[in-house]
Amino acid sequence: MNAAQYRPLTFGVTRATLRDGDTGVHYLVADQALAPYPDRLTDRLVHWARERPDRTLFARRVKNPDGSSGDWRHISFAQALDSARRIGQALLDRGLSAERPVLILSENDLEHALLALGCMVVGIPWCPTSPPYSLISQDFDKLRHVVRTLTPGLVFASDASRYARAMLATLGDDVELVTTSGTVPGRDTTSFAALLATEATAAVDAAMAATGPDTIVKFLFTSGSTKMPKAVINTQRMWCANQQQMTQSMPVITEGELVLLDWLPWNHTFGGNHNFGMVVYNGGTLYIDDGKPTPALVAETLRNLREIAPTVYFNVPTGFEAIANAMKQETDDGRQLRRNFLSRVRMFFYAGAALAQPVWDSLYESEEAEIGERIVMTSGLGMTESGPFGLYVTSPDVRAGDLGLPTPGLELKLVDSEGKTEVRYRGPNITPGYWRMPGETAEAFDEEGFFKTGDAVRWIDETDIHQGLRFDGRIAEDFKLATGTFVSVGPLRGKIIAAGAPYIQDVVLTGLNMKEVGAMVFPTPAVRQLAGLPAEASMHEVVDAPAVLAHFQTVVDELARSSTGSANRIARLCLLADPPTIDRGEITDKGSINQRAVLSHRADTVARLHADALRHILKPTV
Repeated sequence: MNAAQYRPLTFGVTRATLRDGDTGVHYLVADQALAPYPDRLTDRLVHWARERPDRTLFARRVKNPDGSSGDWRHISFAQALDSARRIGQALLDRGLSAERPVLILSENDLEHALLALGCMVVGIPWCPTSPPYSLISQDFDKLRHVVRTLTPGLVFASDASRYARAMLATLGDDVELVTTSGTVPGRDTTSFAALLATEATAAVDAAMAATGPDTIVKFLFTSGSTKMPKAVINTQRMWCANQQQMTQSMPVITEGELVLLDWLPWNHTFGGNHNFGMVVYNGGTLYIDDGKPTPALVAETLRNLREIAPTVYFNVPTGFEAIANAMKQETDDGRQLRRNFLSRVRMFFYAGAALAQPVWDSLYESEEAEIGERIVMTSGLGMTESGPFGLYVTSPDVRAGDLGLPTPGLELKLVDSEGKTEVRYRGPNITPGYWRMPGETAEAFDEEGFFKTGDAVRWIDETDIHQGLRFDGRIAEDFKLATGTFVSVGPLRGKIIAAGAPYIQDVVLTGLNMKEVGAMVFPTPAVRQLAGLPAEASMHEVVDAPAVLAHFQTVVDELARSSTGSANRIARLCLLADPPTIDRGEITDKGSINQRAVLSHRADTVARLHADALRHILKPTV
């Protein structure tokens, strides 16, 4: 089949201006200026509550007593504003502030959303923190760090029975505990319903009027790649400017009805700022997806997509892979998924990791068969400190790793750094710094006030800057071999994942100060099917299975054939049976791997891999 046409999609930024600075420094800006934006996201909530009072802002399936999910419960814009004012009054009554903010421990749900809006309306910062810090961690070390950093005055969790242990272990008696259901043993517990029952007074209007562009709206913690997580200050200016930037780079979100179905966690900037903010800013609807791209939860996402037709869709590569596989199935569910999911979606967007080409091809195949055209798969670059939106692709001709051009109002500084080019940011969407960390804040910005991202980029086409930039890895992840040769981790890691699809979740590269590059592979659950072993077989048995080893030997040989030198030749590879853990900081909420943490905590495995001391080490045979 010849490649089909793309479903029409407008790209807001297609041209940029490049100017030279000092030697090795260049500055890049979009030719399109940033349009005016409101002082507060609150203004948009009030606007849409007046213009579209009955439009659904948030919806989530009701949880049945047996744990299953039922019909959708909807919260309109008018209801959301009324609830936010009531909750805001309750928070004002408690004297909360930036010094004693609200901390949210639990996952995305309607109560979480309303509490966040209540905080926003009256100018009391909140912080959604990673649920695994409370539910998976055994030592609560990161949660204690969050509590010490923020000194919260009120802590919310949806279900007391699930979060009580973490709350009791980390919170003093001076912190009020609020839950949607249940109580915390031995502690006074306020019900969320009590907050919602508070009558709003003129104090809410006064508090709202006192907020402005510099008001801290929330704190979002970084993933803590090398140290403990840092609390990124998010101001109203930062959030509103970034939302306006998004509408200009991605005009599709303002063209007609905006409907999202989204699982991405709100403690992360992708879900919590990018997508949550998008529906509030643009008067859209967010269906909260209780699914996730994991074997246990992906069925819920697929069920939702068979019912809810989004107009734009955001996910991480593992999520798109699961959807691509499900759409290939010639079953009633597979056909209904293709029919509904593809019915009106105008743009796909992935972030967080590389999207393997076989997944891309599979999506295109299903799209062409079902609707006779392709959905543009877009991407970009951003981070917690940039709101997060920073760069975005400029045309439908996107390849894995393409980033595109800066969004309007964001200036890029391109700085030569040991053979690579670091990209730095300056603009209204950039954080003023880290909460209660003046030293780290000072280190994060250069002498011109640009935020130092640590991300490396290169031109898609050096003869045409308007095509924009490509991702070239994280500078801090790159390393030298003993020969002095630099290994560019990002591109090589993406190449390995693509070669091993769909059996590689992620890869950690090894070889610092050694003669050869090695790879430690975290396999996906699909590798169990490849192994052909009983369901009860351990992962250690799975990665030792002859069929699995034979497959990865083929991958190693294929990579060797395409290598051009020691810096991109995988000389040894091993499969890791033990998954990455949240306690050791090896994995983020989105499922992406923290390379440094894995290398640090598995230093013995690295040493044994390069000493030929592991049981199964795969080496090229070509």
